[in-house]
Amino acid sequence: MNLQEDLQNRLKQKPILLMTHLVLGYPSFATNREVIAQMAENGVDCIELQIPFSEPMADGPVILKANQQALASGIRVQDCFEFAAEMVKEFPAVNFLFMTYYNIVYRYGLEDFIRDAAAVGMKGFIVPDLPPEEGEEYLRLSAVSNMAAIMFFTPTSTDERMKEVAAQGSGFIYCVARRGVTGEHTEMDAGLSRYLTRCRQATDLPLAVGFGIGNRKDVAMLEGKADMAVIGTATIKLVDREGTESVGNFIRNLQQLEE
Repeated sequence: MNLQEDLQNRLKQKPILLMTHLVLGYPSFATNREVIAQMAENGVDCIELQIPFSEPMADGPVILKANQQALASGIRVQDCFEFAAEMVKEFPAVNFLFMTYYNIVYRYGLEDFIRDAAAVGMKGFIVPDLPPEEGEEYLRLSAVSNMAAIMFFTPTSTDERMKEVAAQGSGFIYCVARRGVTGEHTEMDAGLSRYLTRCRQATDLPLAVGFGIGNRKDVAMLEGKADMAVIGTATIKLVDREGTESVGNFIRNLQQLEE
């Protein structure tokens, strides 16, 4: 079953899905392991495993710092592949995706990167700095390996551009909720609602909404407008502030009204 089919099956049981994000090796693989366990046990559908990069251009200060500290501790791409293989085996109910920047993929070797990711059981890739016009071989090889190549919509995308981009992607569409980088809060207003209506009209792929989604109210506002909420910076801040034991309750509260 490919990623799109899996997500559509899950949507028969849940009003909205959850995708979470962590930076591999920040603050350690041991912490990553504990966080993923709590996410998996509390029903997260997809997890982005970010391979650290020195210049993560789409990411805000919290994730930038996490990338820099992971690299400073000596995390290598091969370490990330080995850790991902372990997580896929331990938590088979979760769809794991690699998120990184194209320089990492290019230096590893495009064909090798896709082949090795498929071999360890990853479901796809999120590469925010590779537009489809420059990723023809990436898209072709991902399709051959049955790996989802996630494309992006942004609020500045025209209707025509959305349709062009969606036709190249697979798995789901990542709808960037606002301009800028990750981490800053996104207002759930009429403008966002109109934008998501345009996104829905442009594709039959599931819609995931990220950038500034951080609490139950945000997730609830997306129900009926999108298919998956993406939680990134909020979880990293929480672990930094309160430790890994806080993650389970946070994930549970995202999916139901807090007491």
